[in-house]
Amino acid sequence: MASEKNNFEQQLNELEQIVTSLENGNVPLEDALKQFQEGVKISRSLDKKLTEAEETVAKLIDSDGTEHSLDPTNASAPEE
Repeated sequence: MASEKNNFEQQLNELEQIVTSLENGNVPLEDALKQFQEGVKISRSLDKKLTEAEETVAKLIDSDGTEHSLDPTNASAPEE
């Protein structure tokens, strides 16, 4: 179901729906376990996409095309 979706917002919306459903507590145990497993799968996918986005944002590209990674402890000084 959600594992084939690539859109971050769609996956996040689906995860929110699963959390809401589980929080309501009126889901049969077997369905709750399936939803929980799907939620974990979606959460891991979202975490991977966020990490990739952070890595992309954390790079500076000089005018000559050279990439520099940012030091997370010192954003004003790119790593060499």
